[in-house]
Amino acid sequence: MSGEYFELGYPPSAFYFSVGFVLGVGATGIQVPDASFSEVSGIGTEMETEAVVEGGENRFVHQLPKQIKHGNLELKRGIANANSPLYKWCKSTLEGEFIKMIEAKSVLVKLIGGNKQILRAWEFHDAYPVKWDVEAFNSTKNDVAVEKIAFAYTYSQRIR
Repeated sequence: MSGEYFELGYPPSAFYFSVGFVLGVGATGIQVPDASFSEVSGIGTEMETEAVVEGGENRFVHQLPKQIKHGNLELKRGIANANSPLYKWCKSTLEGEFIKMIEAKSVLVKLIGGNKQILRAWEFHDAYPVKWDVEAFNSTKNDVAVEKIAFAYTYSQRIR
């Protein structure tokens, strides 16, 4: 393969990425970065199928498309301070006792190449926090205290 093929970012490295929260309509809204994240997972879509057996035919089963499903988008980072907009959004949503309406936002995840060009990007529409975990503290290790936040979303799309 030519060197040009690899210069285009294929296969891309998975360690250089950014996460932003979009205020406004679509990816053209204002992207608000928060803290750095150490891990992003849950980017994926799956089509559910329904098995239909044809009467009198035992050699195969028809798999008919049913609906699209996806898991939660999960972000990991060092525990942020109380001034973080993401912290405030999570606290309001998960500890607000449904006094206020849940505020949904778009989450934008970008995979970035070595020259700081955006190689891939995904937008998760109408996202809101559904789980907020703090990983275990351990007195025998000198690790960073990590929080993991899971987001439900209506749908996602790859925009690049």
